[in-house]
Amino acid sequence: MSTLKTGRFLPQYQGKSWLDVPLPRKAKDWTHGGVKSIAACDGGKAKLIETLSALNKAKAWQFPKRRHYFFSDLHGDPDAFAASLVACGGVKKTGPAPTDFVLTDQGRLANFVIGGDCFDKGPSSLGVLRTIQHLKKQGARVRVLAGNHDVRVLFGMLSVGKAQTTESEYFFIRTGQKIIPLLKEIVAEYLDGRHALKGVPSKKECRRLLYPAADWFDRFPDVAEGRISKPQVARELSRIRKKYESFEGKCEAAGLSLRQVYAVVQTFKELFWEPKGEFYWFFNRMRLVYRTGSFLFVHAGLDNQMAKYISEGGAKEMNRAFRAALKASPFEFYYGSMCNTVRTKYRTVDHPFSQKGARYVRRAGISALIHGHRNLHNGQRIAMRRGVINFECDTSLDRHTREKEKVRGRGASVTILDPKGMILGVSSDYPFIKVFEPLATLKALRVAPTERRKR
Repeated sequence: MSTLKTGRFLPQYQGKSWLDVPLPRKAKDWTHGGVKSIAACDGGKAKLIETLSALNKAKAWQFPKRRHYFFSDLHGDPDAFAASLVACGGVKKTGPAPTDFVLTDQGRLANFVIGGDCFDKGPSSLGVLRTIQHLKKQGARVRVLAGNHDVRVLFGMLSVGKAQTTESEYFFIRTGQKIIPLLKEIVAEYLDGRHALKGVPSKKECRRLLYPAADWFDRFPDVAEGRISKPQVARELSRIRKKYESFEGKCEAAGLSLRQVYAVVQTFKELFWEPKGEFYWFFNRMRLVYRTGSFLFVHAGLDNQMAKYISEGGAKEMNRAFRAALKASPFEFYYGSMCNTVRTKYRTVDHPFSQKGARYVRRAGISALIHGHRNLHNGQRIAMRRGVINFECDTSLDRHTREKEKVRGRGASVTILDPKGMILGVSSDYPFIKVFEPLATLKALRVAPTERRKR
């Protein structure tokens, strides 16, 4: 397939000399790369042809009036985020620090959508949030969506110190070792003085406040019965047992005492949950979904109930209900359909998304979902879910994931919605910018492999 001539529509990387990240400069149709670009699941290429044909015939595509830049699963890596901002063309890098950048002319006119999972893994969750803050201070239009890691951290922190119940007392330990970089970061920035632990209870009392009681494992199945499935109960018990037995040891290995951990929890609440806190804006303005034109941005995906919700109530109502749910019962929220929106991987243990849900999506006028959560190694990918087009955009950005999964080099990526009717997938892990354009991509899909070779 020949290189596309998209000209001025491709992002211009300004200040790239400050980055040690390879970014593609030429573009090819999204069909380039086979299964690296279009997943084989749920009908794969054949279903995509069928769906694209129907959407094109119905003239269902409504692209936004502004460029939209989508970044997801930053996982505490501000350098990867800064590199991704350069990749979108919306900022110009001016120095080595993550916040050393200014908006470009394109960036001042665009919308920046953060697709969830700013927390966990490291090296600096707070650094990611400060980079978002700097982006906003530059005058950028920024939307922040909820991710499963973000919600899990919040519920874990808020559950400590409340009247302990079977439904809530395990939420902190459920965060597991992935939260340790954040704990260390808060200790280093806010609890490093001689009197940092003044008033903090004893180690024994801190353990009681942080951990579920020993008999929780016997009580939980009864409380969960009829509310979540038996396989899910078994998964939770197994997961919490492992974290229950290993968390303190992993903290000690990282140089953290349980008294410091407890102090971090209290500091987190001040920073994130009190109106005067430095990061109060993060959860206070967080959204579950964001819609523009015929596109729905979400962290993970939909189930039948949420598809019906978006069809009948719309995105604004979903976000209003989401913010209320964050302040209600963590148990009901975390295992319900609303949180499934940030957790689902369309497994049997997840809430179902069937043809019924797909009909609601079409009825809502949504032509495609754009989301993260399912990490990939070759840039963005299209996947079909019951005939609904999904752009999967978690490209394993953060250095922790890349080291763990042996992905070479530094990560950077952005998914761009262009008002001219294109979606661009830019990633440091793919040699070309992937370009989706409904008519051109359908034509490319219909070309037989032998015909392509002849060209």
